[in-house]
Amino acid sequence: MSIRVKGLISFCEFTLLMVKRVPMNFKGSNILSIDQYERQDMVTIFSLAAFMECYAQRKKRTRVLEGALLGNIFFEPSTRTRVSFETAFYRLGGSVFNIADKTGTSMVKGESLEDTARVLGGYADVLVVRHPKEGSVKRCADVSSSPVINAGDGSGEHPTQALLDLYTIMKESGRSLDQIDGLSIAFVGDLKHGRTVHSLAKLLSLFKNIHFILISPNPLVMPQEIIQQLQSRGHTLEECRDLASGIGKADVIYMTRIQQERFSNPEDAERYRGCYCLNKGLYEKQVGSKNVPIMHPLPRDSRPGALEIDQDLDDHPNLAIFRQANNGVPVRMALFALVLDVADIFSRT
Repeated sequence: MSIRVKGLISFCEFTLLMVKRVPMNFKGSNILSIDQYERQDMVTIFSLAAFMECYAQRKKRTRVLEGALLGNIFFEPSTRTRVSFETAFYRLGGSVFNIADKTGTSMVKGESLEDTARVLGGYADVLVVRHPKEGSVKRCADVSSSPVINAGDGSGEHPTQALLDLYTIMKESGRSLDQIDGLSIAFVGDLKHGRTVHSLAKLLSLFKNIHFILISPNPLVMPQEIIQQLQSRGHTLEECRDLASGIGKADVIYMTRIQQERFSNPEDAERYRGCYCLNKGLYEKQVGSKNVPIMHPLPRDSRPGALEIDQDLDDHPNLAIFRQANNGVPVRMALFALVLDVADIFSRT
């Protein structure tokens, strides 16, 4: 059964059926990695996310999570992800407490990450955690009495970003889930440290015959373990250094910034800053009139000489980066509803 993401009404027609068909037991579950999911889980999440769009845009209101509390724990700077999670919980009627810097916690007094997670997990119904060190979010999940959602752990994964990215690909291209099979996608930039491309590549690997075009400087290539996972599932990969030749073959272009904060020596990042810049002239020359969405997880590095997507594309209809960011709210609303076991309430509204 295929679902078209363009056209909210057609999505809603599937909601009653799909919310009851949950291959993964979402209730009370941690969301730590894309490896947890099967392809059928995308039907559950995306059909509910489409139903949530009217609530995300305040065309309808709900208080389904009234009395529930989200602990939004960010030990690393964030704008979109932190505020998107917060907005999603508020839109469902819940309340939120934020920790945006560990210097305001007892960790500066020597408290362990595990003890912090135990305490905060006892206060909140669900924790959203971002941490600069890979594996740290799982450490929180291992001891928390409340479910934990990974909002990014170092260079590891960012599973909810991958979900909203695939949701965006479907909406922008008008593809159903079945039509993701055969997609060609160009990942551009810092593929070594970019946790968003790691998670999206894993998510796309659940489909068939995906062609991955990996465009990066040689020292910043996609990690070998992810390449091996993609190849083991029958997908094709093409590694190249030239932006112009790579994007001409893609159905979707996914730009990323150089992750300066992940380098052991930040000065090394300067060698690669601005190595790939997509502008209107290059895009139109290589892509032509085709509908090829331009995506980016943001933030876009707008400092001189570092712009991955030139501002001359800001008014281009295929620039999806801001619609992509907006899609985070309904997708995360859907995840909260599933994890906190209130999704079936929407089948009665």
